[in-house]
Amino acid sequence: MVNCQLSIINCQLKLLTLQQICVLCKLLTAKVILFLYCMTKLSVNINKVATIRNARGGNNPDVCRFALDCEAMGAEGITVHPRPDERHIRRADVFALRPLLHTEFNIEGYPSKEFIELVLQVKPAQVTLVPDAPDQLTSNHGWDTVAHQEFLTEVVATFNEAGIRTSVFVDPDVKMVEYAAKVGADRVELYTEPYAANYAKNREAAIAPYIVAAKAAKKNGLGLNAGHDLSLDNLAYFAQSIPNLDEVSIGHALICDALYLGIEETIRRYKECLKSR
Repeated sequence: MVNCQLSIINCQLKLLTLQQICVLCKLLTAKVILFLYCMTKLSVNINKVATIRNARGGNNPDVCRFALDCEAMGAEGITVHPRPDERHIRRADVFALRPLLHTEFNIEGYPSKEFIELVLQVKPAQVTLVPDAPDQLTSNHGWDTVAHQEFLTEVVATFNEAGIRTSVFVDPDVKMVEYAAKVGADRVELYTEPYAANYAKNREAAIAPYIVAAKAAKKNGLGLNAGHDLSLDNLAYFAQSIPNLDEVSIGHALICDALYLGIEETIRRYKECLKSR
């Protein structure tokens, strides 16, 4: 009788332990999912790699191989900006990359008729709309989403209908962010060159408008990306200061660092900056 009761007690203890383990596992799983969800993704812009290739002709370095290597080394996305003059990424590169990539593919560009057609054919995970002129060296300002509200509304609707997430490139200005939401965008990408330029002088002052803009994005139901001149010097502080940062797209500084550190170590260091948030 005693042995029987002891057996029952042991079974109950084992059952309780299993229940506790199950609860613990669920809690840990939820925390891991939340951690992964809250992590800022690093999208590597590979334009500079194409620039090096184009300087000599041929296919060295191989843009597709480089993109796949970046993914294997930890990049969570690949970004390209196919300009009309094809001075770096070419239309052919965009089509070649699409079936190979395992992470998010982000295509940046001014929404001309040709660009819209390209994006609709390729169907990347995300399209980032920038207000660049065809001959512009690099993106140096965000959209005036008020002045271009009608145009952007039509363009964003076209991509939304195709199931492509749309991000609008804007300056850290609350009104620009609010109108990005009004045109139907899923996200905004904050233009971070002013932050980078002023970081060494006064990082608190440099980040201030971005914190305000980030709050406006969250208030208006927008996801938040950032890019332009972010580097190993200033990325960690930016990420720490912007809790709702979904993604950073970095190319020039990352490729420059890779010349000295190697691409694998460079990606590791950029991801460490993002983990510090």
